Amino acid sequence: MTASESPNQHAAVVYNPVKVDLADLRASVAAAEQSAGWAETQWFETSVDDVGQAATKRAIGAGAAMVLSAGGDGTVRAVAEALRDSGVSMAIVPSGTGNLLARNLLLPLGSIDAATEIAFSGVDKPIDLGIAIVTTEAGAVEEHVFLVMAGLGLDAQMIAHTRDDLKKQVGWLAYVDGVARALPKARPFRIRYSVAGRVDRPAQVSAILVANCGLLPGNLQFLPDARLDDGILDIAVLQPKGVLGWLTIWRRVTWENGVLRRSAVGRRMIQATESSNERVMTTLRGPDIRIVLEHAQDFELDGDEFGLVRKVRLNADAGALIVRVPA
Repeated sequence: MTASESPNQHAAVVYNPVKVDLADLRASVAAAEQSAGWAETQWFETSVDDVGQAATKRAIGAGAAMVLSAGGDGTVRAVAEALRDSGVSMAIVPSGTGNLLARNLLLPLGSIDAATEIAFSGVDKPIDLGIAIVTTEAGAVEEHVFLVMAGLGLDAQMIAHTRDDLKKQVGWLAYVDGVARALPKARPFRIRYSVAGRVDRPAQVSAILVANCGLLPGNLQFLPDARLDDGILDIAVLQPKGVLGWLTIWRRVTWENGVLRRSAVGRRMIQATESSNERVMTTLRGPDIRIVLEHAQDFELDGDEFGLVRKVRLNADAGALIVRVPA
């Protein structure tokens, strides 16, 4: 989609008024749309009752050819959920703490003007959506999407313990405080899981994470093989025993994934220690995973809490979302 091909098409902005400076955003969008030759942009505000899904559907109904999501990861996830399989592309104006999808798409994080320029002058890229079908502690069945990562156990407890006021002060570093608060109360729990329809496997875990892509804040390559457009989910089953186990996982994420993987020598070093690593962090890949929990556990999607769940089925919906990236 380009301005020369569609000179009369217009965009829409779905924005979280708590997260954005509306005057600056309006000025930036107006300049970018005019430069690209687009018609006037429409504006839709989120609210406590509508975090973005209904606003996005109104934008689609009004004929928007592209929807800019301006807010945190929750706003981006809500807009993506409404745009699923619609053929309407999503652009991102990163305005939150994590900005998880923007990081994985290598979009600019600190410039509204750079983000809106990509929206109006960039190109379309199809990516996968993660789909989560969960059975809550109360027995209700719900379906949600995720763009980056779903988590059960300690990961979700960390999200629940992260203070909003601290996130405003120090950004993603507030999650470190969340880990410190969650870890003393964390207990391993029993699950049965099946990847790609294979036979169920029992496990006792501290957390299980399922990724559509693998880059986290702080430039942490948690699951470096995860790709946004391969139709596959990457899975980490965490089974540490004590502090040493958590240090092993930390070393794997920061040193092995972040440094050693960059060279052939480093990759050989990783292979030499692979068996010991697998005892605390097993990685799997597949188009879907089904998890049944012995007792309900905390669940999160893209950094948002979704309460206690008893069952989870996660799958990759290949190419279900179109995003705007630099040309």
